[in-house]
Parts: sequence; C-alpha cells; structure tokens
Amino acid sequence: MENTSSSEEEENEKRRVEVGPSCEVPDDSEIDQRERRLFLALDRQGRGCIYKRDLLRSFDAVGISPQDPRLEGCTTQLDGYRDDEPISYPAFCQLIRPSILLVERVLQGRLCIPDFEMFSERIAAIFEETTGNRGGEVASYIPQLARVDPEQFAVSICTVDGQCFDVGDSNVDFCVQSCCKPINYCLALEEHGEEKVHAHIGREPSGRGFNELALNVDGKPHNPMINAGAIMSTSLIKIGSSPADRFDHILSGWSALAGGKRPRYNNAVYLSERENADRNFALGYYMREHGGFPDGADLLQTLELYFQSCSIELNSPEMAAIAATLANGGVCPLDGQRVLASRSVRNCLSLMSSCGMYDFSGEFAFSIGLPAKSGVGGALMIVVPNVMGICVWSPRLDSLGNSVRGIDFCQRLVADFNFHNYDNITGLTDKQDPRLSRIESRTSKVDALIWAATKGDCGAVELLGIMGTDLSGADYDGRTALHLAAAEGRYEVAKYLLDQGVNVDPVDHRDGTPLDDAMLNHHQPIVELLIAHGAEQKEAQDAFTWLGTPPPANHEANEVVQLNWAAREGDIDAITRLVARGINLHGADYDMRTPLHLAAVAGHADVVDYLLRRGVEAGRRDRWGCTPLDDAKRHGSDSVVELLTSARAPQ
Repeated sequence: MENTSSSEEEENEKRRVEVGPSCEVPDDSEIDQRERRLFLALDRQGRGCIYKRDLLRSFDAVGISPQDPRLEGCTTQLDGYRDDEPISYPAFCQLIRPSILLVERVLQGRLCIPDFEMFSERIAAIFEETTGNRGGEVASYIPQLARVDPEQFAVSICTVDGQCFDVGDSNVDFCVQSCCKPINYCLALEEHGEEKVHAHIGREPSGRGFNELALNVDGKPHNPMINAGAIMSTSLIKIGSSPADRFDHILSGWSALAGGKRPRYNNAVYLSERENADRNFALGYYMREHGGFPDGADLLQTLELYFQSCSIELNSPEMAAIAATLANGGVCPLDGQRVLASRSVRNCLSLMSSCGMYDFSGEFAFSIGLPAKSGVGGALMIVVPNVMGICVWSPRLDSLGNSVRGIDFCQRLVADFNFHNYDNITGLTDKQDPRLSRIESRTSKVDALIWAATKGDCGAVELLGIMGTDLSGADYDGRTALHLAAAEGRYEVAKYLLDQGVNVDPVDHRDGTPLDDAMLNHHQPIVELLIAHGAEQKEAQDAFTWLGTPPPANHEANEVVQLNWAAREGDIDAITRLVARGINLHGADYDMRTPLHLAAVAGHADVVDYLLRRGVEAGRRDRWGCTPLDDAKRHGSDSVVELLTSARAPQ
C-alpha cells in the first residue's frame, strides 16, 4: 500500500467497514449494489458484519419460518454458523444467493403484509374477542362429530407470500366435511375442463337447502357447493380407476395444495357418515334417474368416495395454506409449485362467493364479501384473493350449519380491514389496508395532497377532495396542504382549500400557520386571502430565519416522505426496509426537511446515531434555515444534541 494515496487509503478503509472486516475488499466492479443494500440494511450498527440472529429475526418478523422450503439453501448454510460468529459481506452474499429474491423481499418489506407482527397482533385480538361467543351447537346428525369438544377454537393465516400465523388449537385435526366440495370440484376441472364438468353440474345458487332433493331445469345439480353437485364432482374424478387409486388421487391433491403436508383420514367419521347418509343416497339415485352421471360412473363407488372425502382430516395451518393456494391463483405459496390452473381457481372462487356458505351464502357475500366454504365439522375456509387464505375452526354451528365463531370472526375481520371485495372501489376507505406498511399507509393519505399543493396542481387537489381525502391532513411536521400552498404562493390551491372549509390556522411543528408562511415569503395575495377567511394575525416570530424559496428538494416519489415519517416515529425497522430498497438517506422533502431533522425533533437518539453512521449530513438546513441540531435544542433532547454536536453540526 506504499504507493496508494491518502484519499485512496481512506476510501479503501471506508469500504472495508462496509463489506466486512474479515475479508478481502473486492473492487467496486465486483460489488453487487443490490446485495450490498441488503447487507447494509441488516448491519444496523455499522460493524461491517452481521450475525445469524439478524437474518432469523428478519424472517420471524414477517411470518416466514426458517423451515420454509424456499429458504432451504440459505438456512442450511446459516445452520453452520455459531450464534456469536460474525458473517462478513462476501459470506452473506453466498448465504442468501440460493434464496435471494425471497430474502430481498423480506428485507425490503415487500411481502404481501409488510407489518406482519402488527397484523398478527390484531388477528390474535380478534380471536380473543370472538372466544367468548358460545352460541350454537356441535353437529349431532353424525355421532362422531357430536363428540368433538365444542370449546376448541383455532385461527390460521397464510398469505400468498407464505407468511404464516396461528392462534388457538391450531395443532388439532378436524374433519373437512363440506370443505371438500371446492377441492373435488377443482380436481374435476383439472382433469376434464370446464365444458365437460358443467355438462353435468350447474353454476347458479339453488335458493334451496344444501341437501334438498332438487335439480335445476336441465336436470343437473344447481352447483358444486351443494351435496348433489359435490357428489357429481366426485363422480368425475378418475372414472374407471380403482376406489383406492381415486381416493389416493384426492389425498395427493390436498397434499399439493397444502405445500406437501399429507392430510389424515378418520375412518370412524367415514363409517358414521355412511350410516347416516340416507339423503345423500337419495340424491344419488335421483340424479341417476335423470341420467346425470357421466358414462362409466359407479353410483355406490361415487358415494363411498364422497363420504371418504368428507372424512379427510387436517389442521388449521394446513387448511389456511390450501386457501392461500386458491388466493394465489393455484400456486402454493409455501413451495412455489403450481397445483391448479388459474382458470380452475377463478371458477371455484366464483362459486364459493355465491354458493359456499349454505343458505347463508347471499348474506355472507353481502356483509363479508369474500369467497368461503364452511363445513359441519366447524371449519370455515376463507379466501382473500391475491392476499391470503384463512382457516377458522370452531365446532359450534348455527342453524344453517356454519361455525358461529367463524362467522363472528369474519365480521370483525372485515370491520377492521378492507378485505371485502368492494371496500376499495374508490381507492379510499376508513379501514386498514394491511398490504401497506404503517408508514406507507400514513404517507399515502397525505403525501399526494401536499405534493400537489406544493406544485400548484389545483385539479389534482380537487380530485383528491372529491375522492374523500382529508384536505386538512397534516404530515409528520404538522404541515398541511394549506401551509405549502401559502409558502409556495399557490393562490388557486389555497382558495380551493379555504372554500372547502379547511382550518385557516393549522399550526405546524414551529407553531407556524399558513399566514406565517405567506407573510414570510411575501405572497401578499395569499396573505389577504387568508385574512379574509379569518386567519389570526400575530407578530412575526423571532425563531424564523426565512430563506425564501428553498432549492429543489430531492423528492424521490413518496419514499423520502416515508423515510421522514419513519424517522419521526423512531421506526428503525421501516428505515432499514427503505435502505434495502436503495432509498437515498440524504433526500429532503418539500420543506427541505431530512430524516435527521425529524429524528432530532422527536428525540430519537438511536435513529440519529443510525443516520450519522451512514454519512447523513448533520448540517443540512431546511426551509427556515434550521439544522437538525437547532431542532434538537429547541425540543430539549440532550442525547441528540450531544450526538449532533460531536458530529460537528453547524450551529
């Protein structure tokens, strides 16, 4: 290194810190910046290495199990590290490459439910709220089901990205009963196609009981979600094969849908079901009388296979995975294997939506708005398309044969989250959207409005107002669209906002009002407009050091605003997710406020330390000429003042 210049030595030392202390420093051309961002997101302390726990914590936080088969190549290597053994940058790259896309999405917070821990906490809370509901009775017409403990209760969730959460008696097996109907229908579609299957089965709600002795005007069962239609679906599966091979084919289908978990079978329930199946036998003979069965179908063998299908057993995590496979268009999220054609899934979900809940199907579609199928064993399989599958199991049934707690849980679920099919028809709802992180959710409600006001896009502001956006909404600094319209001299926007009745005197983080913004930047027409609408006039505040119009902010879509929200709230997890995405930590918003300003205001010393370690400039000035140190002093955060002073922040 004798011939290396001082600046080159400093640069090499910087890179040694970034890529790890125990390895050769690769050339810049050898560093994959995408991998490097992931490493830096995990290396929160700037140690130049990470530890096994860092990765495991990241997986656990988003509901991804280390045993997930998609992570096998990664976790096999990870098992070779001791808990206290540092993992260098090159070792980290080798570690994640067998599962790099999944690891990247985990670290970037780009899985289906970004804030999975918070979502799981709410699901657990809904579970507890529902536990006290002891209405209904267990199914009694099948003796084996009548013996099930009525107090058992489980809820499991599996997202289309394989994020899993379970609460309650999730390890207890139960019989699927009528939940086999959509699966057998899908298996028949996969084997024969839509035209052949629906030559024997209708696709309209029957308007009658699920086991009524009735066919449609064409002499076919009304749909595959009632008993007659389910028997007909079963008759189409592997016609001509031995009974053992046919049932094994059905079990294999369930296994593939559940990510390789083999379901169990309860012979006692099968025998009990068979002994009490007079109506199903009658339905079978009635359909045969009308010539409904396909050529080669054996009626008794078909009925036996249907009873066996109803007697399949699994637990709530397995059924949630099956529902998630349907939510994911037929691809199992746990292993990435396509099990069903997307068209088969589309057809199945359409019929689950209209016919899946016995005589409660119409009300369920209206109030819950999700495809679902219930069974008299107490299971309720719910599909949130493109989001997740849910299983609720509780044996007590209402008068229509649906789980009482299952219905109660679903009602509470859609009251909190925008899962109803039509909740998002305008794009705006008061319900939570778990597909957005908490930071993204807060940002999306304010950022577009303020950005449009800053740029003077009155048409966009009007449209946002028409769509229901709160025109008085404030950002992390208490800044509203009216503040920014006043600061930037956007008269038409300010007039529109005031005409819509927004507060004329909202106060921001500096106790400043829109009138202060307009006066300090000499926008006299807006000053007169605000005063005419009742703005309170006061003496100029000495704390303001006005710079005039600030230089252009580095506003990268809305990610700078997300970063500032995260810094204001002290959410390092959210910050590291943005780092993994490649966010510029040096960016500033419409007021030239940086994440360091916001962390300083809130007194989050850990965030300030994190940002300083990553080279964020401590002396950046905002619209009012203030540095992060000024903010820290104003808000009395001694620990932050000390950090920023040691970083030689200008005063």
